[in-house]
Amino acid sequence: MVDAPLDSSGRGRGEQRAPDALRAAGLLTALGAADGGRVEAVVDDPVRDLESGLIGAAQVRRAGAAIAERVDELLTIGRRPLVVGGDCTILPGICLALPPAVTLWFVDGHPDFYDGRSSETGEGADMDLSVVTGHGPAAAVGRDGPLVDPGRVHLMGHRPPADGPGRAEADRIDPRIHQLPAAQLRRRGPGEVGAELAAAGDGPAWLHLDLDVVDPADLPAVSYPEPDGLRWPELTALVTPLARADRLLGMSVTDLNVDLDPDGRHARRVVEVLAELLVP
Repeated sequence: MVDAPLDSSGRGRGEQRAPDALRAAGLLTALGAADGGRVEAVVDDPVRDLESGLIGAAQVRRAGAAIAERVDELLTIGRRPLVVGGDCTILPGICLALPPAVTLWFVDGHPDFYDGRSSETGEGADMDLSVVTGHGPAAAVGRDGPLVDPGRVHLMGHRPPADGPGRAEADRIDPRIHQLPAAQLRRRGPGEVGAELAAAGDGPAWLHLDLDVVDPADLPAVSYPEPDGLRWPELTALVTPLARADRLLGMSVTDLNVDLDPDGRHARRVVEVLAELLVP
């Protein structure tokens, strides 16, 4: 278990303290995990870079490099990292350390496919999937081109809007990416989808879980909640086969906003769910 407290707003929002909150709620013990410590991944520069449109671009790059170094160290010695954010801006750093032919299971309430011009916020968490597939600002990682083959990405659980800026984001998504929005996922059966993906394909895989995929009725403590999300049992059914797949290299978990969880009950629920997913 590795803490990566990156909040891409640069303002010290609650995601930055999520790793500490999850540790305090007993995550390390619940998983029986080894302690991989903390990566220096704090972004405290709220200024939007004029060229890239990304908040704290230099700090985001440094944080990504530090995350990549730690993930690479753990993979090299045969460990399976659980990287706990922070927000989704930790993903490009993780992907810097992954092999080129990796499959990415991306479970998120949003596509995260803006770029520096189309994002209203400038937060890296608006753009992480765009960045790792080569469609976002290279300033986030300091290099051009995709980190992950878009044809090996499975985007699941998002809620595509019908109009507005979100529609423009949805229109940007690389058509090679396999999409399964929440409504379609629910119709097909989350457990069946998870089992099919775990059994299909070849080569290594990484699982990225943004907690805002969960419906706000079950988890309101996220910065950008979206209605009509997966309920906890649906998320568990989808993710359990993926989290236990033999080819899984590791997993990232992001976007618990502890500012919205003053009594810690949502952190404790996240710990319970992760233990259910990861501990046989």
